[in-house]
Amino acid sequence: MMFLKQYVVDLLNNYRIGKHIKSDEYFKKTAELSVLENLKTPRRTFIINHLISFINAQNYLEIGVRNPTKNFDRIQCKNKFSVDPGIEFEDNPVDFKMTSDVFFENLKRDKLSIKSHIKFDVIFIDGLHVSNQVEKDILNSLEILNENGIIILHDCNPPSEFHQREQYDFMYSPARNFWNGTTWKAFYKFRHHKDLFSICFDSDWGVGLISKKQYPFFNNIKDEVQNGFYEFSVLNEFRKEHLNLFSFEDWVELR
Repeated sequence: MMFLKQYVVDLLNNYRIGKHIKSDEYFKKTAELSVLENLKTPRRTFIINHLISFINAQNYLEIGVRNPTKNFDRIQCKNKFSVDPGIEFEDNPVDFKMTSDVFFENLKRDKLSIKSHIKFDVIFIDGLHVSNQVEKDILNSLEILNENGIIILHDCNPPSEFHQREQYDFMYSPARNFWNGTTWKAFYKFRHHKDLFSICFDSDWGVGLISKKQYPFFNNIKDEVQNGFYEFSVLNEFRKEHLNLFSFEDWVELR
């Protein structure tokens, strides 16, 4: 705990802002939440590789790669494909240097080096973290997902309302450069689909899974808890129900 307190103090000291801001309780609490979230394990790469092994996946697609050394290069799957427009990482050594919208459109029209009839076992979505774009990526991914396949989403469990801001560039947010965007809203929306099943692992900012098959502890949301306006305060109160939040270690042990 002493380490955590010192880490938060150091984090606040690195904020190039006035002392009156550093003493603000929102900044202190949000900085602490950022630290706690960063300490959670396992990370997304470990989870993805575990799921690839779990369903014996052969085809893997990653949308939103940025620097491939961070995740894509570490994925262990027979066939791997990557999509990224190169906005955040200029080198952009990916298979398809384009936005996800262009990729899916070109795939449908058979204009890519992979055939339009290809199906994927695991699709990892980590592109633009804005709910309407995430929704489009999920819908397009469902069309090319095998019946036993799994869609994986990063950043589904923002620890504070500042982490789920829509604009990444707002650096005076108490969350600073930690940004989950509104990915959770798209994930929550698809949790209402009766023919889809989902779970969110409470690790690495929330690793959400969506599938057509009902794997152990995957479910869809019940209507007892409603959040029709996608309010963060409601999510914060009913995280477990909204996201089907689950410990990854418990899931592996109990499934």
